[in-house]
Amino acid sequence: MFTVAAVSTNVCALPVGTILDRYGPRISGIIGCFLLTIGALFFAFAWDLPFDGYIPGYLFLALGGPFVFISSFQLSNTFPKHSGSILALLTGAFDTSSAVFLIYRLIYQASNGTFWPKKFFLIYLTVPASILLAQLFLMPSTSYKTVGELVASAENDPLDAPQATDTDSVRAARRHRRESAISEITSLLGSKDAAHQTADEESKKRVSGVWGALHGRTAWQQIRTPWFVLITLFTVVQMTRINYFVATIRPQYEYLLHSYSAAVRVNSFFDVALPLGGVVSVPFIGLLLDRTSTVFVLALLVAIATTIGVLGVIPRLWAAYANVCLFVVYRPLYYTAVSDYAAKVFGFHTFGKVYGLIICLAGLLNFSQSGLDALTHRVFRNDPLPVNLALLTAAAVVGVALVGYVWRQSRRIGRERLEGEAEGAREVLMPGADAALVEREHGHQEYGID
Repeated sequence: MFTVAAVSTNVCALPVGTILDRYGPRISGIIGCFLLTIGALFFAFAWDLPFDGYIPGYLFLALGGPFVFISSFQLSNTFPKHSGSILALLTGAFDTSSAVFLIYRLIYQASNGTFWPKKFFLIYLTVPASILLAQLFLMPSTSYKTVGELVASAENDPLDAPQATDTDSVRAARRHRRESAISEITSLLGSKDAAHQTADEESKKRVSGVWGALHGRTAWQQIRTPWFVLITLFTVVQMTRINYFVATIRPQYEYLLHSYSAAVRVNSFFDVALPLGGVVSVPFIGLLLDRTSTVFVLALLVAIATTIGVLGVIPRLWAAYANVCLFVVYRPLYYTAVSDYAAKVFGFHTFGKVYGLIICLAGLLNFSQSGLDALTHRVFRNDPLPVNLALLTAAAVVGVALVGYVWRQSRRIGRERLEGEAEGAREVLMPGADAALVEREHGHQEYGID
């Protein structure tokens, strides 16, 4: 069930991205609502079906999630000054969503099984119903534009182009529309000083070091670059590690700690820590993405992933708890950083297709998780160390290659920006210089000086 759902939710990212780019977030969200409803109904009535309804139920829940989740990324453009924090909140909500089923499990156990799945999942239908109402009456039908797109739209509106036959009233109406658009943009930015806000946005772009690297190119041109290939390889390896750890945490620590009870305690701690990690890490992730370079964020991801890999092979209880604590913080950081990287490097115009393809390819290769399970149980006799060491090595190699490439490209982009600014700079005379020059020439003529 877990493998089918984990692969499906990732593979689904590509069609979700395509639908999002073509039809907008509202259509995508509504499709997600219907899929979630079907999945919840399968779970609710699984006992009454002539076949195993849990596998298709889990499948439809897994398919519905990305339609709602990925289409919400554009909300980071609502308040551009805090885009990193908004993206972190969305990813944190994604991680915290596991708490819903953790709470249900605790209620189920406390009620001695009387609050069984049919009751829970019929109540859970309020979730897709609430999302549907939000999509119809609150959320925008098209994705929020970036500040640059808003300004360009206001400047290039064909209705605002002056015409020879314009009357005074028509000119006044056009002027009013332009002023209204500027007012809306200023309100969106959260600042009355447009120049100050523009400087802030420019500063964030400079801090990132890679912003706009492939903006304006087609999706096909973007996916043929090392920017895409390396982040995809990194995502494949990291997602495989994450899903393998989540699916096998108890048997892994049962072998490493040589204690079933200790493994159960670690697993129970993990169940609680996973949703809490998303909540606790959200503000720090937002600050990290908004105020540090993309190279630094990627290097931090590689460093934390390597530390997790090392802790995962130490057969000590303290290492197990440290590994879980680091893992639950790393997971939302990783997912947010990948989407942030895609937005900054590829842009929102092709975000759905490119980001969807990254997650889709990672999902397809996550089928290897079944093979890793087979290797662990059959070839290595339940010893998780060989698989963990292989994943650790692969992650380190790909991670270093990604960080190295992005670092070199960010330096190149920085040099090109400086060269462009230098070429665009114009020599400006000091204030009053023109008047002094005129006075000097007048004096020369008065005294006969050539």
